[in-house]
Amino acid sequence: MNQASSGWPRWWLRRGAPACCLLPLAALFAGAAALRRLAWRRGWLRAWRAPVPVVVVGNLTAGGSGKTPVVQLLAQALREAGRHPGIVSRGYGRRRGAAEPMAVHPDTPAQDSGDEPLLLRRLCGCPVWVGRDRPAAARALLREHPEVDVLLSDDGLQHYALARDVELVVLDARGAGNGWPLPAGPLREPWSRPRDATLGPRPAVAEPASPARPGSAGAGPYFELRRHAADLRNLADGRRLSLAEFRREHAELPVSAAAAIGNPGQFFDMLRDSGLALARTASAPDHRALPENLLRELPGAVVLTEKDALKCGLGQPGLERLWAVGLRLEADPGFVPWLLARLARGAWSPPDGFTSA
Repeated sequence: MNQASSGWPRWWLRRGAPACCLLPLAALFAGAAALRRLAWRRGWLRAWRAPVPVVVVGNLTAGGSGKTPVVQLLAQALREAGRHPGIVSRGYGRRRGAAEPMAVHPDTPAQDSGDEPLLLRRLCGCPVWVGRDRPAAARALLREHPEVDVLLSDDGLQHYALARDVELVVLDARGAGNGWPLPAGPLREPWSRPRDATLGPRPAVAEPASPARPGSAGAGPYFELRRHAADLRNLADGRRLSLAEFRREHAELPVSAAAAIGNPGQFFDMLRDSGLALARTASAPDHRALPENLLRELPGAVVLTEKDALKCGLGQPGLERLWAVGLRLEADPGFVPWLLARLARGAWSPPDGFTSA
């Protein structure tokens, strides 16, 4: 796996000389993170506890690992079970000066809300609030929507000011990379960090030199996640095609793909697994808008993620060539029943000794 496909610097993928040179800084980072976590565990810093259960969906590594689709899956499953979920998020990439905290509506500009919260609002249909201060966003959401009986936090595993009742760690095929802390490796916290459950790809047999494999990370059950491409939507006229219809329509034409997400290689692999022969691929940093000149250089129809499609303007040249592909997330059949059973316990206590304000 190379830097372009993984979305990570090359030295995060192996324990080579560049990573070794950064080990002193990594030790400082790991020590500071451990001290900060200790402060919350001992009650030196106090977390705000919501009057409803809080489920945090996060990751242990820098960059995206597919947390937002998991939050969407949770919101839909909870609604089907008769619950009323609400979602809070930091809203990464919001413009400076946007309201704090702020409700996200289907027509909110992505630069004000952040791309992932806007996507969740459109796809889930439940209340979404964003803000750097997650407890403030949660309080505002609950004031405006008293029917909400469970809060989902998109990301926020390392943001302890919002007390949580269930912690879910999402992994992707990159796993722990070289297994070292930032900046020598991708880890924000130790790979063995306790959590309630882990969700990720089917665990593969680790090579002897591998620092860790997904199934060995932390405590709690491991639930497999499978990602599949769904229907495609043309950004110019809104026409929708199934994958089979799209393949037939473009059988003799080139198809490319572009993504500005945390792990573009995973997206490109999903498209290839769906039967699309990609002539070219291109990527940009996560949360950025894909440059128009980059899209112009790609041959044929260009397939994007729904998140990237949010940032394509209606008057953008070549819009008729752009197609947004939906994502269908399939979780282990035991995952949703496990989560509902956890929420049904009804006795909320701060995890890991956290104390609430």
